[in-house]
Amino acid sequence: MPSSSPSSSPPPPPSGGPSRAPGSGGAVPSRLWWNADFRRLWAGQTASQLGEHTTLVVLPLLAVLTLDAGAGQLGALRAVGQAPILLLSLLAGAWVDRWRARTVMVLTDAARAVALGAAAVAGLLGLLGLPALFVVAFTIGALSVLFDVAYQASLVRMVRRDQLVQGNSALEGSRSAAQIGGPALGGALVSLLSAPFATASGALFFAVSFMSLRRIRRSEAASERVPPAGEPSERSAGVRHRIHEGLRFVAGNPWLRAVCLASAAFQFSFAATMTVYLLFLPRELHLTGAAVGLALAATGPGALLGSVLAARLPGRFGHGVVLVSAAALGNGALLCVPALHGSSVTTVLALASANLVFGAFSQLVNVTIMSVRQAVTPDGMQGRAAATITFVGMGFTPLGSLLGGFLAQEWGLRAGLLAAAAGMMLSPVAMAASPLVRLGRKLTP
Repeated sequence: MPSSSPSSSPPPPPSGGPSRAPGSGGAVPSRLWWNADFRRLWAGQTASQLGEHTTLVVLPLLAVLTLDAGAGQLGALRAVGQAPILLLSLLAGAWVDRWRARTVMVLTDAARAVALGAAAVAGLLGLLGLPALFVVAFTIGALSVLFDVAYQASLVRMVRRDQLVQGNSALEGSRSAAQIGGPALGGALVSLLSAPFATASGALFFAVSFMSLRRIRRSEAASERVPPAGEPSERSAGVRHRIHEGLRFVAGNPWLRAVCLASAAFQFSFAATMTVYLLFLPRELHLTGAAVGLALAATGPGALLGSVLAARLPGRFGHGVVLVSAAALGNGALLCVPALHGSSVTTVLALASANLVFGAFSQLVNVTIMSVRQAVTPDGMQGRAAATITFVGMGFTPLGSLLGGFLAQEWGLRAGLLAAAAGMMLSPVAMAASPLVRLGRKLTP
């Protein structure tokens, strides 16, 4: 597997046969947690994710409780915070590949802490208005895009290739925990303290991440490949050239191309499914808000279970088998939801079970896909590959949400949910028809 300079042809596929990890000298048990720098990365990333997901709840509550924002203004605030995913993902990949990942993470943590701290102080003094809060939301969203691309690129520069699955399992597990606990923590802080003080808590999380990440001692050179004759050097190439280079690399690599197609199919259909799903539970099943929350919360423990499974199953059964099987089982679990009726305890338990299965197998797919992407991508292309896949995968979600609304209105909630959930099965089909299905137990050549 190439590690520093891509060739003109795609890298060879990961081998399914037994092989030794580079430099391991044999089948040596992984000692990832003995790596102090990895522990610092994990701790910093966990704190950063808690700050990010707490802020996703705190900023809207700050707008509503402190600034008396209306529904339209609140929707616009959330949209502004999400816009950087589409606007900046490709640029973030190009920038991260030119800079040291640790530097990017440290600077983005510091900037987010300052932005939230300033918003908290302004809110306490009565000087914060909606326009300024829009700027803060966009700033936090943009910096979070940079951080997320950087931490994905940093892992492959820090650990051996045979440790990627275990490392990603740990990082994605903490990210899942933050997705579960962050919003709940944000709501609790706003209730117990006040919206401005809760905003300051987000700044504190980013400050903790900053202190942990800056203690990473591993010397990391800025990734830069040696270009073929006649091609501009990395430092002289413009951002547009680097983005095109990342797009060409992903499009020309059969495994990453398949990941893009499967991700786009999943995200498009999942956006449609969730649009109908959130209408189906209260209006068709007549569930209370507490019951809906309980059913949806089961996705979180499922994601934690999936992170644990991701550290074991691919190495035992093969990455390709795990990817296709997990995607089919996880997405297929939501196909059971349209068959439910009523608001009984049995219905809520069935919903929670479906969400648990979906969360577990979806997270198993996420971690395995990330490990495959990192293994087949040269170090100097890690940021751009991650950003390109994110851009392509997430770019279709607005259209999926519009489709879900159309299906719910024109076909009815039950039929619309069934159609949208059936569309999610396009993702495992795309993987089964691609070279991904042939990936074996080892991601080393």
